[in-house]
Amino acid sequence: MTMQEMVQQAREAMEKISGYDQAQVDAMLFAVSKAVFDQAEPLAKLAIEETRLGRLDHKIGKNQGMATNIFASMKGKKSVGVLREIPEEGLIEVAHPVGVIGSVTPTTNPTITPLGNGLMALKGKNAMIVSPHPRSKKTTKETIELMREALVSVGAPRDLLQVIEEPSIELSQELMRSVDLIVATGGPGLVKAAYSSGHPAYGVGPGNVQAILDRDFDLAAAAELSVIGRSFDNGIVCACQQSLIYPQEKEVELFEQLAEKGAAVITDETALNQLREALFIDGRANPDLIGQDPEVIAAAAGIEIPADSQIIAVKVTKVGADEWFCKEKMAPVLALKSYDTFEEAVDFARENLLLEGSGHSAGLFSHSKEHRIYAGEILPVSRLVVNQPTGSPVNGLNPTVSLGCGSWGNNIISENLTYTHLINISRIAMPIAPKFSGNPWE
Repeated sequence: MTMQEMVQQAREAMEKISGYDQAQVDAMLFAVSKAVFDQAEPLAKLAIEETRLGRLDHKIGKNQGMATNIFASMKGKKSVGVLREIPEEGLIEVAHPVGVIGSVTPTTNPTITPLGNGLMALKGKNAMIVSPHPRSKKTTKETIELMREALVSVGAPRDLLQVIEEPSIELSQELMRSVDLIVATGGPGLVKAAYSSGHPAYGVGPGNVQAILDRDFDLAAAAELSVIGRSFDNGIVCACQQSLIYPQEKEVELFEQLAEKGAAVITDETALNQLREALFIDGRANPDLIGQDPEVIAAAAGIEIPADSQIIAVKVTKVGADEWFCKEKMAPVLALKSYDTFEEAVDFARENLLLEGSGHSAGLFSHSKEHRIYAGEILPVSRLVVNQPTGSPVNGLNPTVSLGCGSWGNNIISENLTYTHLINISRIAMPIAPKFSGNPWE
């Protein structure tokens, strides 16, 4: 089937639901999210078999969590017809679909990215065509097929969701030229191609989440949260914590707590060099070690770590371009850097972010509102997650699979992508009394 035929099928499917009310739209979302939730484990197993990336238990949790959280975040919210009336402004807002959406998805998240983007697209009565990463095409195809069958189960057309079964760079480019809007989840080259397609596009930037441990925060809790944040799916999620910047005087106790929580803490310079050379090739992540278990990474580096290690934690003395460990690692390896003053800690985090990951996210373990605001003002990030693992759903951020990084990350939005970004809004404006009178410059 040609791309033109797929787009035509998508438009025809959209026409069939053009009269759907909010209840019918939300019934589609319920069926689709429940279908993936129920098959979370088989989809996770397929992803592990196909991509050889990440951890099975965490992939199951990701599939279940995204199916639950994204659906719950949109449940009961208006996306069809009149969204709201604002009498004091004389405005009525009316929703419209944006059209056929092209979703280019990564090998790291072959189920949750098409699921999340698909739910948000359907919420606005759009259709979506997915171009999966070639390395994860089987998993993404199976995910989309489950979602299509779920649509049919509630009387909706299956062609609201489609997938390119044999993806290629050329087909991804053709998809981006053929649709009405693009959601591009991948590297800078992909995002640039999406923005150059001639159509509106939402892209994401690379992550390199820097976390700062304040002096007033419990060390055991910070260690546990850091191990959770760095180990999740073996570090391939862009929102995973990459570094922990800690008070110098608490180093011994912190390292003990990290070890107790499952971190293999490496301070020996020879072992650090071996790890550095294994994880990076000329400063770039070694593709053979992306998303691998800690023991696999240790074996590749020729070092020994405890058998039950969840992550490898490496002590560094430099930040920024002088230390490769300060980059995004896409593996369960956590960089540890000490600081003297809180201001210095924020400067360290900022330098690492400017090296890589600017605009994405940072973490802070602190009970000080002053320090939270200071970090929020200085760090070039769209999200500063406080006292929780980065990527956690227990906050007021929209659950999503696409995290905008603002102009720092060459993105158009600096927030979490949600369904409101995938609808057009008409504003009906009635006459009201003048908002200003007299001379405003007096």
